[in-house]
Amino acid sequence: MPDSRPASPLPSRLRRRLLRTLAAGTALASLGLGLAACGGDSDAATGEDGAPPPGVVRVGALSNGVATQTDLKVSEVKSISAGLPKSLARKGRLTIGTSALPSVFPPLIYIGQDQKTLTGAEPDLARLVAAVLGLEPEVKNSTWENLFLGLDSGKVDVAFSNVTDTEERKKKYEFASYREDNLAFEVPKESSWNFDGDYRNLAGQTVAVGAGTNQERILLAWQSKLKKEGKTLRVKYFPNSNSTYLALAGGKIDSYFDPNPTIAYHISQTAKTPNPTRNAGTFSGAGIALQGLIAATAKKGSGLAEPIAAAINHLIRNGQYAKWLSAWDLSNEAVKTSRVNPPGLPLNNT
Repeated sequence: MPDSRPASPLPSRLRRRLLRTLAAGTALASLGLGLAACGGDSDAATGEDGAPPPGVVRVGALSNGVATQTDLKVSEVKSISAGLPKSLARKGRLTIGTSALPSVFPPLIYIGQDQKTLTGAEPDLARLVAAVLGLEPEVKNSTWENLFLGLDSGKVDVAFSNVTDTEERKKKYEFASYREDNLAFEVPKESSWNFDGDYRNLAGQTVAVGAGTNQERILLAWQSKLKKEGKTLRVKYFPNSNSTYLALAGGKIDSYFDPNPTIAYHISQTAKTPNPTRNAGTFSGAGIALQGLIAATAKKGSGLAEPIAAAINHLIRNGQYAKWLSAWDLSNEAVKTSRVNPPGLPLNNT
C-alpha cells in the first residue's frame, strides 16, 4: 500500500506502522466487503449492470456506496497519444501499477463489491487517462515495495498509487501531478471548530493522531510552538481507528488529524449514523512551505510523464477531472493543472 498520509516521504518503517493503523478497524469493517480478497491483476471496472458502453469510463463502479457512480464520455485525443513512446503505442495497452496489498486504502484503492475488481479514485483516474491516450488499461495490484520494482523492471508502465512527488524519487522516476497531498482534521458534524490553516486555532484542543506518522510530526511541531506561546495542545494516541472514532464520538477528543482521503472516506461512512462527522480543514502534507502533490509515476526517461500530464490536463479542461474527484468526495484535493516534475518534497525533508 501507499504511504499512509497520502504518500509522505517517510522511511518505510514509519510508512508500514501507519499503514497498519489505516487498515485496522473502521475502514475495513464499515465496508463489510471481505476486502481481504485482494487479487493480483484486475480488468477495467464494470458496474453491476454490465460494462459501460464504448467510449465511456465508469467512475465509482463497485464502490459499495463509497462513491457516486458516474459514467464519463472520454475519447482518444490523437494530438496527445501521438506523444506516447512508440513501443507503448504499438502495444496498445497501459499497464497501471497500484498497491493495495496486503491491505487496502479506501477511498483510493480497494477491492470492489464483486470482491475481485480493483476500484477507488486512483485506478479510476488511471482508466480515464488511458482512454485519452487511446490505450487499453490493465491494472496490476502489488505491495508498495513491489510497485516500484515493477516500474524499475518495466512490468508496470506507470503507477497511480498515491505516490508523492519528492526530489529523492526524482533520481529514478518522472512525475505528472494530479492531486494535492493533504492532511485533514475530522470533527463531529455538530462541532463549530475549524482549523482555517492556522495552528494557533489548535490552542486548547485535544487532537488524536497516529504515532510515527507525518501528521504526528507536524502536530507535535505545532504543539511545541503553542507551548512557547503559553498555550496548550493535547495530543492523544489510540491503538486503532475504532478506538479513535469511539473517542471522537464520545467527546474525549476534539478532532482527528489524518490523511485527507481517509477522513473523506470515514465522513461518507458516518453520514447516516447517529454520529456524523465533517472535515474541519486541510493542511499540506509537505508543510507550510510547499504544497505536496500526488503524481502519476513512471520510470525516469520513459517519456510517459509528458503525455500523461497532457491527458490529465485534457480531463481538467473538459470537466471529467472535476467529476472524478466529486464522485469520490475528494474535490478539496483538486489541482488547477497537471505538471511534469514539479518541485517535490526536498531531500532534507524529515
